[in-house]
Amino acid sequence: MDQENRVFRNEEALPAEGAALPFGETAGSLTAAAPVRPHRKRRVDQEEIWGTALAAIPLIGFFLFGFIPLMMAFVMGFMDFSEAYGWSFDGAVLCGFDNFIFVLTDPQFWQAVLNTLIFGISTLISLVLALIIAYLLTRDVKGLAVWRIIFFVPYVCSTIALTLMWKEMFNPAWGIINQILGNTDLANGAINWTGEPTAFYCMVIIMSVWSGMGYGILLYSAALTNVDQSTVEAATIDGAGPFRIFFCVVLPTISPTTFYLLITGIIGLLQSFATTFTLGSSLTTQSLTIVYYMYNYMMAYDLGVAGAAAWVLAIFILIVTLIQFIGSKRWVKYD
Repeated sequence: MDQENRVFRNEEALPAEGAALPFGETAGSLTAAAPVRPHRKRRVDQEEIWGTALAAIPLIGFFLFGFIPLMMAFVMGFMDFSEAYGWSFDGAVLCGFDNFIFVLTDPQFWQAVLNTLIFGISTLISLVLALIIAYLLTRDVKGLAVWRIIFFVPYVCSTIALTLMWKEMFNPAWGIINQILGNTDLANGAINWTGEPTAFYCMVIIMSVWSGMGYGILLYSAALTNVDQSTVEAATIDGAGPFRIFFCVVLPTISPTTFYLLITGIIGLLQSFATTFTLGSSLTTQSLTIVYYMYNYMMAYDLGVAGAAAWVLAIFILIVTLIQFIGSKRWVKYD
C-alpha cells in the first residue's frame, strides 16, 4: 500500500502534457521512485578478523612494553623518591622539575652522552664497511650464500655472549689480541684494554662494528640487486669509470637503505647498554652510557632521576630523528 501511495504521489507531481519541465529536470527524473531497501549490515568475514588480530599484535606490544613504561617514567620524573621504600610509590612526593634540572646539570650525565657519541663512531664505520663488503659480494664470488651467513651470524648472536668472548680476547694478560701484538706483560707496555680510556673506547668500537655489520651487509646486498643495470650500462657507454658509476649511480639508488640503516643505527646507539655493562670495566667514567646512567639510579632506588633521564633521552632521540628526516630530503632519492 505504501508503495502504491508513493507511486501515486509521484504521478501527481508530474507536469501536464506540453507544460515546461522545471529547470534541471528531465522526464526520466520525475518518474516513480523505486522502493527504498533497508540497509544491510556488512558481514565481517573470518579472514578480516584474523588479519586485524595479527596486525594488532605489534600495537599491543608497544602499548604494554613501550607506552605504559614511558608514561610511568614521565610521572616518576616529577616525584621525589627519597622517602619511598624500594621501588614503590609509597612515600613519594611531587617535586616539580627538580629531577630534570638535576639530570641536565649533572656532569656524569653529560659524560654519559659524550661516551655514547664516541661509541657512535662504530655506526658510521659499520655502514661504510657493510656497503663495501656488500658491493664486493655482488661480484662473481664463489660460495656467496656461505659468505653472507658468515657475516650475518654475529648480528643474531647474543650480545652478552659476544661481549664475554671479546672480553677474553682483549684480556691484557692472556688475551689473543695482545699475543698477536707480541706483548702480554702490562709492566712492559702491553695495552690495558679495560684500564686505559682510549684503549677502552677502541675496544668497544671494534666489538660493535664486528657484531653490527652483518645486518647492513644483508640489506645492502638486497638493495644492490635492485640497481637498474641499464643505467649502469648507459653510464659505462658514456665513458664513466667504476668510481663515478658507484658514487653517481649506485649510491643515489640505495640511499633509502642507507637512510634506514642510519636511523635505526643511531637510535640503537643511543639506547646502548649491554656491551659496556657486561665488560665490567674499572673505568666507570668511560663505560657510562645514557641507559647505564639510568640503570645506576634505578638500582639506587632513585626512580625520579631515572625517569627524568629516560624522558631526556626520549626527547633527544626525537630531535635527532627529526633532524635526520629533514636532512634526508637533500640526499635520499626515492625514484
